[in-house]
Amino acid sequence: MSDNNHLCLLGLIFLSSLLTGVSGVDEARVFISSGEDVRLSCNNALHDCTSTTWIYNTFSHSAAVELIALGRKRKDTESHERLSLGSDCSLNIRNISTEDHGSYICQQWTAVGGERLRPDAHVYLHVLHVSSSQTEISADLSVTLFCQLYSYPRVSCDDSVDSERIDLFWVNQAGVKLNISDSRYQISSSSDHCIISLNTTLLNEDHNREWRCEVTHRDQVKSSVTYTVKSSAEAGSTTAVNTLTTKEILIILKTAVFAAPTVILLQIICDRRAGRKDSQQPEEIEINTIIE
Repeated sequence: MSDNNHLCLLGLIFLSSLLTGVSGVDEARVFISSGEDVRLSCNNALHDCTSTTWIYNTFSHSAAVELIALGRKRKDTESHERLSLGSDCSLNIRNISTEDHGSYICQQWTAVGGERLRPDAHVYLHVLHVSSSQTEISADLSVTLFCQLYSYPRVSCDDSVDSERIDLFWVNQAGVKLNISDSRYQISSSSDHCIISLNTTLLNEDHNREWRCEVTHRDQVKSSVTYTVKSSAEAGSTTAVNTLTTKEILIILKTAVFAAPTVILLQIICDRRAGRKDSQQPEEIEINTIIE
């Protein structure tokens, strides 16, 4: 089948799924945080997946994208390396990004251009993501955290207008909801775009403090993202420790390969730890050697 014919067929499939309405159609909402893995169930699957086709649609695509065709993963899509088909015909996506949000449709067909065997199963994937206005964090610095729920079709995060009752809010590390009555925090939101921001000036005691953004659907928490404050000074010292450990590992590997006497290996480690060549205090070191 030519590419033009295939695109026409895909367009007809998607248009047909829209025109049929929601009667007899299975629908589900899945909420996930960016960076996690997700499994989208195909609730109309048959005994095997040779008839299963997964279609994806979002604002960033001018037309629907076929991800799985009759049980086989298409390799001409941007996300194909992160996709897999489960034994139950579910669609598995690794390392979710905000670009993965959208509408996923699972269909069952006899063949390409054949007959549809069952009503469509729709899965709407919502991706929760948190970002910061600052890359360098320190005390007395004003920082704004942005929490956004990416959805297609777009939903409203306002209890008063949406019967689905999708809402975003910030909580502290004790799980207490933050509100605008607390003078330390400035919280603002955009219900149309499902964004809620948290602005505050950091204090010295905020190191390792956590703020969590949660999304609720019909008053039940569906997903959350935690932001942990790490000061720039602490991050620098942590990096230095990690670098020293890496050097030690390299020295151990090189010495284990090219220097037979164990005494040399022990001396190098002791020198590293004591900061001088002659160590006055003996150090007990347990060495586990793995030979592949």
